[in-house]
Amino acid sequence: MRHRDFPGSVNDMEIEKVTTVCFSPTGTTKAVTGAIARGIDAGPVEIIDITRPDARTKRLQVTGQDLLIVGVPVYLGRIPALAAEWLRTLDAHDTPTVCVVVYGNRAYEDALVELQDLLTAQGCRPVAGAACIGEHSFSTAETPTAQGRPDATDLAAAEAFGKQVREKLSSHSSPGAIPGMSFPGIRPYRQETCHPYRKGTPFWNVDFIAVGEACTQCGRCAGGCPVGAIDPKNSRAIDTEHCITCCACIRNCPEHARTIKAGIVRDASLRVSTLNKERKEPEWFL
Repeated sequence: MRHRDFPGSVNDMEIEKVTTVCFSPTGTTKAVTGAIARGIDAGPVEIIDITRPDARTKRLQVTGQDLLIVGVPVYLGRIPALAAEWLRTLDAHDTPTVCVVVYGNRAYEDALVELQDLLTAQGCRPVAGAACIGEHSFSTAETPTAQGRPDATDLAAAEAFGKQVREKLSSHSSPGAIPGMSFPGIRPYRQETCHPYRKGTPFWNVDFIAVGEACTQCGRCAGGCPVGAIDPKNSRAIDTEHCITCCACIRNCPEHARTIKAGIVRDASLRVSTLNKERKEPEWFL
């Protein structure tokens, strides 16, 4: 089979469509998956951003003629449970898939292998993987961690990786001809209970967001909350039971009116910043 967008031998795999799926509260994962898709350069790309609750009401069906890129952030070494819940509704049929996790310069632990296992169970065939760096969700001006990442160097590397994925696909006649992938991680996964959006996490039900006088009630924080935990009519009202501590509302506030209060999350921000100053680089798996 041959596709016009994949130059190479007559054994080129036929790819009809590229679809990226991302859960990306602060935009870092979406930036990385977008760069990989640009590097693959197989024509138009459908972008499915499942960050908002309404986006997670729709199911996705893909075939062996599709190329799927799935990206999620890493929370405490695992993938976010609400993203995993949606991914378990995915209907795939031997679909070549690129697994991508984005972590805040600390560690991605079992997230990549967890994503691989989940997608394989849904009918995907992982053909490549990436563990990339994004600014940590707890990063602040006072306690920066991977500030500004993914940066231009990261995104250029992601595009180059996309080109390598395209070359790998062009050397096989079908998804079934591609050998299985092996990613770092431990089974059973670590941190089974200490995980955002699972009962038992140390960040569960924590009132950690301070809202200052600069707040104009513009509603952007409510509109961008992945779990709808902010009242759109009163941004000071936060449902702490549903908050997943992604800090998207802090990062997206145009008035910088939202900050992290003193307490467990600020302590974690300081600890992560202090222990993870050395720049880590993305890891690519082909």
